[in-house]
Amino acid sequence: MITVERKCPFTGQMNEMALPITQWEYDAGVEAWQNGAYIQDAMPTLNAEQREFVKTGITPQKWAELFGEEN
Repeated sequence: MITVERKCPFTGQMNEMALPITQWEYDAGVEAWQNGAYIQDAMPTLNAEQREFVKTGITPQKWAELFGEEN
């Protein structure tokens, strides 16, 4: 498990999220994604909220606040 820190584009606040992957898996996934792979293919063990955080820095709580809950 690793902890990733990202900056929220809406608040400018630094946020952390624990991800159930190794540092190597994270680094390889980010590299694959930055080289054109879909993030869900690059990091298949992460759920949608975790992948969104990696991509944008937006936490699930901020997403729900801004865009509402998904039904």
